[in-house]
Amino acid sequence: MTALAMSPTTARPRRAVLRLHRPALIVWGAYVLLAVGALLWVHLFRAPSERHPLDPYFVMTDVNNVMNFLGEVLSYTSVAVAAWAGAALVGRELENGAARFAWSQSLTPARWLTAQLGSAALPLTAGTTLLGLVHAWVRTADQDVLVTDWSYDRVLVPAGPMAVALVLFALAVGALAGVATGRALPALVVAAAGTYAARYFFGRKWDTVWPVRRYWPVQLSATAVLLLLAALALAAAYALLGRRINIKGAAV
Repeated sequence: MTALAMSPTTARPRRAVLRLHRPALIVWGAYVLLAVGALLWVHLFRAPSERHPLDPYFVMTDVNNVMNFLGEVLSYTSVAVAAWAGAALVGRELENGAARFAWSQSLTPARWLTAQLGSAALPLTAGTTLLGLVHAWVRTADQDVLVTDWSYDRVLVPAGPMAVALVLFALAVGALAGVATGRALPALVVAAAGTYAARYFFGRKWDTVWPVRRYWPVQLSATAVLLLLAALALAAAYALLGRRINIKGAAV
């Protein structure tokens, strides 16, 4: 960490962050590719709508089971993102002094936090968008086989813009938890718990807010509210970071 922070951090902080968190980016890329591959498997090797009584049956060869499982996994991606953002992206850097070292190299705390979040936001947004598009395409193309209703959270959350908004909300909550606690483990717990609560509410309860239960009004309204909450969390994280630094007498 020290070697990475010494040279390029001052001039090119985002590139330094990408190098530091390369393993996490590799894991994220592999996760996206595996999930896309599984979704394409559902589309290409879909089971017939009616099975012959003598056909062998295995739980994970039934495309409905696979699709439901994938929907559950994809809908909880934001919780993992929040835990990583709180623990590794912000909390650990504050806890082990790496962030303060970067600030001593003429990198302001606000610019440091922007570099941390910006390096993660782009791949998270791109990957989640791809997963949402593929998920929605497979479910639309295979409606004669897939029977889950859109109002189920395992369909509603990962198949639209809500998924992207929820991941960005998770990133913002992770940053806020990391700045607020200044330690990796507490930030992980707080960020994951807060994002899980948001995922549960917007996945299972938000559609009941609308008198007319239709897919796009629910998706777009949830997306707007989540993005607003993410913006508020980010604003709080920057304000709290500046306050912490001023209290401790460090240069901003």
